[in-house]
Amino acid sequence: MKINRRRRLIKTFNLLDQPIKFNPFVFSRTFFMWAFTGLVGGAIAGGYWIVLECFTEFLAEFQGWMVIPTMAVCGLLAGLVIHFIGDPGEIHLIVNNIRFNKGKLDPKNNPSMILSSLFCVASGGSLGPEAPLVQVTGSTGTWLGKIFRLKGEELRSLSIAGMASGFTALFGAPLGGSLFSLEILHHKHAVEYYRAIIPALVASCFSYVMFALIIHLGIGATWDLKAYHYSGVYDFIYAFLFGVVATIFGWIFIFVVKFFKKVFEYRQFPIYVKTLTGGIILGVIAYNFPITRYFGHHEVNQLINGNFTLNFLIVILIFKIIAIAVTVTSGWRGGFIIPLFFVGTTLGLIIHQLFPAVDTTLAIVSCMAAINACVTRTPMSTTIILGTLTGFTYFVPILFASLTGYFLAPKIPFIGSQSEKLSEE
Repeated sequence: MKINRRRRLIKTFNLLDQPIKFNPFVFSRTFFMWAFTGLVGGAIAGGYWIVLECFTEFLAEFQGWMVIPTMAVCGLLAGLVIHFIGDPGEIHLIVNNIRFNKGKLDPKNNPSMILSSLFCVASGGSLGPEAPLVQVTGSTGTWLGKIFRLKGEELRSLSIAGMASGFTALFGAPLGGSLFSLEILHHKHAVEYYRAIIPALVASCFSYVMFALIIHLGIGATWDLKAYHYSGVYDFIYAFLFGVVATIFGWIFIFVVKFFKKVFEYRQFPIYVKTLTGGIILGVIAYNFPITRYFGHHEVNQLINGNFTLNFLIVILIFKIIAIAVTVTSGWRGGFIIPLFFVGTTLGLIIHQLFPAVDTTLAIVSCMAAINACVTRTPMSTTIILGTLTGFTYFVPILFASLTGYFLAPKIPFIGSQSEKLSEE
């Protein structure tokens, strides 16, 4: 008995003699690394958002016919930044680097991305700040990973965690933002990089807190949709049907983008000539239809609260799709997720005009979900993000619409680097 007691005492003292290695909790030093990445990402996103709002307010003073030269000049300046400082790439490059470049995002492209996207987004381009934020916060994650001497999957996970902090800051949805950063990396396998799930969640939560402190963000829906009242199992069928309609327009959007891509690539002009041309086209559209200007963060509420005619909504739908396509293909920098939500809102209102008995909120949210899932291949995160942005707490109808858009999407993904064929080569 005495020998057993001595052995127990020795084991106890050996355990107490190594306090640094002993941790009774699940989290370890990696937790603080993920949290720090989220805090840095939230601070970057908050600073970017403040500068973007100030610049947007300044450029918004140019109204009427002045919007055309304003957007043309901003397009030219954005092109000159890309030409002289360097091409920061687009969401295609971000996905490609995460998947095929060992998860490394190069921070050297950040100055060009920040400056060019500020000109593009603030002047009224139909692209949002999500792509610039994700590039900057994701590359910051890579940079921190190198400081912490991470390699392999750990470095990739920290880069994805940085991306998640950027998505979360924009959408205000930590769970949706972290899932989006994982889903958008592959068009079929949502959790291909499953090791990054917890890092992304931790970074997203801390990013959300930091971003909320900087810009005084409140908790609640961003868009003022009417309260939805479940009316029966037929609502799921309606969500599916609305999803089919929205998916058709997702296909139309993809083909329109491909058409304008061929137009802008027909001749090899310098990037600043393309961005200038794109700015003139966007300025003409914004002059005739002011609600199509900007990426739609505030304009969605104008659509919802406005009393627009059916003909006007159809025209807005057509020219908003054209505006997004021109913005994407002419070299302007930004993301197309929230602009697609604007298209979904317009389409939902058109459906309600044609069939007044249809629940407006259900039509709008279903169209938003399906068109975004069709283009980005992110059904899970789209469902959660829309639930947060719209206050639509019934996730199942949104999920029906999201899955409809996902499974009826083109076989070849819109974001080419999502394709698994590249990973097999």
